[in-house]
Amino acid sequence: DSDSLFFSWFYDSPISHLGLKQVDQLGKFLSEKPTGGKEKSLIELLRSDPGAPSSKLLSSNLRRALSTMAASFRYRLKANPDEKILVVPSLQEISRNPDTLSITPAQKPTTPSFIDKETKICDMEGIFVKQTDMSLHLGNKPMDTNGLKRMSEFCDFAFTLKEEALIIGGHSIWFRSFFKTYLPYSSTHVSKSKKVVNAGCIAFTLLKTETAEGNRYMIDENS
Repeated sequence: DSDSLFFSWFYDSPISHLGLKQVDQLGKFLSEKPTGGKEKSLIELLRSDPGAPSSKLLSSNLRRALSTMAASFRYRLKANPDEKILVVPSLQEISRNPDTLSITPAQKPTTPSFIDKETKICDMEGIFVKQTDMSLHLGNKPMDTNGLKRMSEFCDFAFTLKEEALIIGGHSIWFRSFFKTYLPYSSTHVSKSKKVVNAGCIAFTLLKTETAEGNRYMIDENS
């Protein structure tokens, strides 16, 4: 029945206990103000500290991505109760596997899994209902789309936002494909061949140029 579908372990698989442990560590790391180092400004941005560049939290529409964002940024969300994680459909994972198919109905709150409900890390359900913006979520990815189309859609969408930085909770195949597509062809950067680990963070600058054929995007390899 429909209720059992929303609690599926295979379709739109939820975050696991191991995954929660990993994002809990990231959340605790971000709970402490940085004291120095080359990543200081990036950590301040992730924390939304005073004086940091403006930023927006974005997530894939898959449950494990939203759980990752909720737990990782729980202190930021608690300190800013009006802030919301924006769910962006074009971030949905690139694969035909059942665990990459969204089961959340269009524009409805994500249903927490039993792992989400039992965790003491944060109030997952509260964040899903009160601090998540599902207005762009139209259900599972349509049949006539593909990874390249969605990555292009995301780039177009990213440059419509007013914030200086976007903090994205997504998926390893999507990100690897993104780096393969938008890093220079000659680049041998490891991100083209290796997947991002769970709770891993990568910072980069996305560039845009307008041509007669339309917008073109590229990642600054030195960023």
